[in-house]
Amino acid sequence: MSRAHLSNIAKPVLLKGMSLEQLRTWCQEAGEPAYRGTQLFDWLYKRGATDPAIMANLPSGFRGWLAENTLLSAGSVVGKSASALEPTLKYLIHLEDGSLVETVSMLEAGRHTVCLSSQVGCNVGCTFCATASMGLVRNLHPGEIIDQLLLVQEDRGIPATNVVFMGMGEPLLNYASVIAAAEIMHHPRGLNIGAQRITISTVGIVPRIKQYTDEQQPYRLAISLNATDDQTRAEIMPLDRKWNLEKLLNAARNHARTSKRAITFEYVLLAGINDSIKDAGRLARLVSNIKCKINLIPYNEAGAIFRKPLQHVIEAFAAQLKEARIPVTIRWSNGVDIAAGCGQLAAPMNLQEDAQVSTDY
Repeated sequence: MSRAHLSNIAKPVLLKGMSLEQLRTWCQEAGEPAYRGTQLFDWLYKRGATDPAIMANLPSGFRGWLAENTLLSAGSVVGKSASALEPTLKYLIHLEDGSLVETVSMLEAGRHTVCLSSQVGCNVGCTFCATASMGLVRNLHPGEIIDQLLLVQEDRGIPATNVVFMGMGEPLLNYASVIAAAEIMHHPRGLNIGAQRITISTVGIVPRIKQYTDEQQPYRLAISLNATDDQTRAEIMPLDRKWNLEKLLNAARNHARTSKRAITFEYVLLAGINDSIKDAGRLARLVSNIKCKINLIPYNEAGAIFRKPLQHVIEAFAAQLKEARIPVTIRWSNGVDIAAGCGQLAAPMNLQEDAQVSTDY
């Protein structure tokens, strides 16, 4: 295959999101030696290049052809909000098809954590989450996920130390793209972020958790529980009707046992819904034989009918778990004043009014 043939097949080609092996194969199809793919991989991810002209170790003719026939970026920053409470920034990122996603950058205790979106919108329907109001527009391409991280790093001038797939969307409903993006972030020639500094979160897509376990994915797994009985959980998380707590906890138990790594259970505290001492006791019993830790997340009000529990209720819930010797942390979300906290992300829909919205999962 030749460059001319590739140009006729697709123009332009998005290179961001291709793995090292894919880039090496693609370069060979373009009539270049495979090692050009290794050079491109280095430029795209380690150096964050968005212009072929600066790729000094590539032949000038190939650089010119890349400029005419490929895309090196999948998105651009069109908005940025800064928290007045802590050094947290929320980015509005415009994708090539006009879709918008939000990404959050948090600086805390020597860490730079970037919270990435995996879908435009979400169709899981958690009633306490602002993203649910968008429905699902589409999944993100691996390059669109990676570019969120690269754009944040470029703007802040600070490399990410931690990555969490906890932004817009359900990561395990875009499984292939999320894993492909994580692999590039983790790759030593890519962004070289340690596997245990990458966390993939899910509300409980049981078949994908099983796949994740079977594939021995090295990244941390976080699971949103948010209730201790199926009736309550189904009311706030309709997905529970498909994969209930028993099925979810069995999959979680198997993952913790197989991977020999602790799972993080996320538990959003909703006043009068799931925050009682009885709830805390049931939660302790549910996870007692699973290697795990629990993050209690006081609800970030996002225009829904729910409210955050009072401080003494939050502390009593945590104390009950500690008494049962369950590792627990009260995780106060950053950026709540700019709607960047857990459950608050929702890109403006008026710029996506022509998009097709899906409600199936």
